[in-house]
Amino acid sequence: MEASDQVPDEDLETQQLLLAASQHNTRQLQMLLRTGTASVQDPETGFTPLHAAIAACKPSSSQAHTESRENGHQFSELANSTSTDDGYGPGEDEIQNAAKTMKLLLEDGAIWNDVDMNNETPGCLALRLGLKDLYAIMVDAGVRAEILLNRLDEYEMLSDGLDGEDIEGVEKSNGGDLEHKNTAPESSLDVQEAGEESIATAELNSDDYLRSSLTFYNDKIVDQLQNGVMMTWEADIMKRTADLLVPNEGLRVLNVGHGMGIIDGFIQEKSPSAHHIIEAHPQVLAQMRRDGWYEKSNVTIHEGKWQDVVPKIIGQSMLFEAIYFDTFAEDYKALRDFFSDQLIGLLEDKGKWSFFNGLGADRQICYDTYTRVVELDLFEAGFDTQWETIHVLDIDKEAWKDVQRRYWVLEDYKLPICSFTG
Repeated sequence: MEASDQVPDEDLETQQLLLAASQHNTRQLQMLLRTGTASVQDPETGFTPLHAAIAACKPSSSQAHTESRENGHQFSELANSTSTDDGYGPGEDEIQNAAKTMKLLLEDGAIWNDVDMNNETPGCLALRLGLKDLYAIMVDAGVRAEILLNRLDEYEMLSDGLDGEDIEGVEKSNGGDLEHKNTAPESSLDVQEAGEESIATAELNSDDYLRSSLTFYNDKIVDQLQNGVMMTWEADIMKRTADLLVPNEGLRVLNVGHGMGIIDGFIQEKSPSAHHIIEAHPQVLAQMRRDGWYEKSNVTIHEGKWQDVVPKIIGQSMLFEAIYFDTFAEDYKALRDFFSDQLIGLLEDKGKWSFFNGLGADRQICYDTYTRVVELDLFEAGFDTQWETIHVLDIDKEAWKDVQRRYWVLEDYKLPICSFTG
């Protein structure tokens, strides 16, 4: 064989790692990882060793997966299935061996959200194959990675000197920058999409959004980049949220982010004694004037960004029994700052608050990961969280017309209701 026909050592090492992972041969993997890396990818399939370890457990029957969809989207029946030796799926020993292999790879730096040529992360693959136990391992890995990234961002411990390095399965990124709805995430949940049909993202930040021109349709608001700011398909979520937050008349309520006014309309139906709304976009404020919000006797509108308005409200010693938070073009760090630093000065001791839980909602593994991350951060900030699952009916494709990116593709919405611990 001529030198030009020889397989490069690097390619050979990659194939050896993938083979050992697919065979769940942890002893061989340990030897290979002494000189190799757990984040290699097959040049043809894009498989990482994590993908290979999971794919080796693929059930032999195809009937269980005829309803599956790519990227871990919309197959709750598979998500609720268990890995059992039923004649079709892998046996318990095989699942345990795969789990040991995956944990070894993750401990050695495997990236939890690398995608293959099918645009699937290892977690997406596990969910599509109905491998609940292995999917849970990937969610746990994502939670650990995101918490670490958020802490590193918070304390700025990696401002110098980490170029070219990954930290135990954490993709290099700006931790804590996962953004709401369809703004551009920058945390490790920002999965690199593959192929022409991937979901496009646009760089957005709050200041750019507030300067942007909005278009108001009957069923949506979009900005000048065709990002969906708010859409009427969210109405069922907003109604249920209002019912849980404002169960009685006569409560004092604060809503941060008016948008189309969907939840504010439901709040008004509860006849609150005081209804405060914070809104910053000048066009939304103008629409609120046209819609008569400024004339409602129990409504107070605060014009400006919540970061500027909230300290003034706190300074007036105003407390609320219900608070809702749904801003646009702000990252997760903004939400965390709100509930970690501001809510204690706004919420009554027995009050409740909620937020639009759309973090990572264009991929099931990301949504499940960040739902866990938020819950942990809420607990650290002194809040207990109760979750209610709301089934999201199939959203008509026409609803996404004039919207450049679908910011919701999942079947179930996890609605959070938060209150002070104790």
